[in-house]
Amino acid sequence: MPDTARGLASQRCFNHPEREAAALCPECGRYFCRECVTEHEDRVLCASCLGASKADNGKVRSIMAPALRFAQAALGVLIAWLFFYYMAEALLSIPDSFHDGTIWEKAGEFFG
Repeated sequence: MPDTARGLASQRCFNHPEREAAALCPECGRYFCRECVTEHEDRVLCASCLGASKADNGKVRSIMAPALRFAQAALGVLIAWLFFYYMAEALLSIPDSFHDGTIWEKAGEFFG
């Protein structure tokens, strides 16, 4: 039997001393039974470490959120401006004969 398995078998759950430990939390280093651990992002964590990691992630996200929103808004304005700019360029490239109606007269002569 490997050393880690022997060490785990002799341990008890931190929250439930009457139960045998099933996992070691890599964050706090305590042993827990199956009910006290959960898998999160391919890691087995206890509830308190999972809560702490989520709180830390929330703080980082809340600090970066205004900057991210500003960047998204600026990108949206830039995309809208480019769209209207190139649309205006396309409309300006239409020949004047189209605007004054002479193109329709020529089309009538061709089909008529």
